[in-house]
Amino acid sequence: MGAGTEPLDTVVRALRAVVDGQERAASVGIREGRIVAVAAYDDLDAAEVVELADDEVLLPGLVDTHVHVNEPGRTEWEGFASATRAAAAGGVTTIVDMPLNSVPPTTTVTALEEKRRVAEDQAWVDVGFWGGAVPGNIGDLAGLHDAGVFGFKCFLLDSGVEEFPHLPPEDFAEAMAEVARLGTLMIVHAEDADEVVECAHGTAYRGFLESRPDAAEERAIALVVDTARATGARAHVVHLSASGAVPTLRAARAGGVDVSVETCPHYLHFEAGSIPDGATELKCCPPIRGADNRDALWAALGSGDIDMVVSDHSPCTAELKRADTGDFAEAWGGIASLQLGLPVVWTCARERGVPLTDVVRWMATAPARLVGLAGKGEIAVGHDADLCVFAPDEKWVVDPTSLHHKNPVSAYAGRTLTGTVRATWLRGRPVDVDAGPRGRLLRRGA
Repeated sequence: MGAGTEPLDTVVRALRAVVDGQERAASVGIREGRIVAVAAYDDLDAAEVVELADDEVLLPGLVDTHVHVNEPGRTEWEGFASATRAAAAGGVTTIVDMPLNSVPPTTTVTALEEKRRVAEDQAWVDVGFWGGAVPGNIGDLAGLHDAGVFGFKCFLLDSGVEEFPHLPPEDFAEAMAEVARLGTLMIVHAEDADEVVECAHGTAYRGFLESRPDAAEERAIALVVDTARATGARAHVVHLSASGAVPTLRAARAGGVDVSVETCPHYLHFEAGSIPDGATELKCCPPIRGADNRDALWAALGSGDIDMVVSDHSPCTAELKRADTGDFAEAWGGIASLQLGLPVVWTCARERGVPLTDVVRWMATAPARLVGLAGKGEIAVGHDADLCVFAPDEKWVVDPTSLHHKNPVSAYAGRTLTGTVRATWLRGRPVDVDAGPRGRLLRRGA
């Protein structure tokens, strides 16, 4: 039996599937790359029927809205081919690329077109793009918006790369007013430069952590909230690390300010007290904080004060991590985790009694809704047949050389995780990372 009068191309049957926020047995009918029916386990049939194993759960493909691909310009750090293969191997079927660390940054329509040309034939999963808001490019934002970016990224302090300068408060307010006029979204790296001090050279993680205190995030997020309130712009705080900012965000939303917030797998998995000296693979900005802070982030996810979990996949070459010296002042800050996000978050979630349905909401449904991808992030009729086959009880050890991102550096090297992605489907067909790419470049509203 199919959906409607036309036969189905494929039916996927699962004894466990996450549908409508619940886990249940289901069959998913696919036609021409779209989900056209979701029914009970035995209610759909087709010429091709795929039955999941008893230890597998069918999830929607994950949506990761915070990925630094770095191509063109820093392709030795990462590129579209390696990043999207890593995404597919991790159950991620859609990424949205950040406007910096590529050269040129995505701050003009010309730069966006150049990035799209580079990405077009290298995408194993679907790819969208953020535009960048930097001093002097207010006049470029409308053109980028019309060209289909999903919103704009800005920094409130030095970004770490000279071609993407930060917005001082006056420029930030001007950019937010333009974002409000366009009806789009500003995503903000929110740390206050006046609260950040220079990191002392040395191998002690404590020195790096103290250079970027909680107050840097708390103060910057207060500015984001005040500016969003004054301009009426939508704002989104990226990679929240300091849980002390949650009450400010909660109060702002209760008062009608349109502000959302994400956190990342590394802030939910690691804690500062167990980071050994010289472990520069764990350097990121803002930093990984203490165990009590980590617990508070989990609580904020549970209460809905944090909306989603995305990777902030920020890779670099092995040399830039300075494993040779272990000097936190010299090492590049960023954690590459695009392939590992789901098992990392699930490993921690199951230990805390958090159901897989919550993880799916945080890592698929909520990010898709943030950027307006109506056909992504859920197993639902009318959506793309983007699926993830996940074995939630299978344990494995992370070997950086087996990961698909370009440089074999991982903060999770040697760690045992629970949960394996066994297959990823893009528009009704399994993705083969050893075969040719068939991802599409996405535009806002298309």
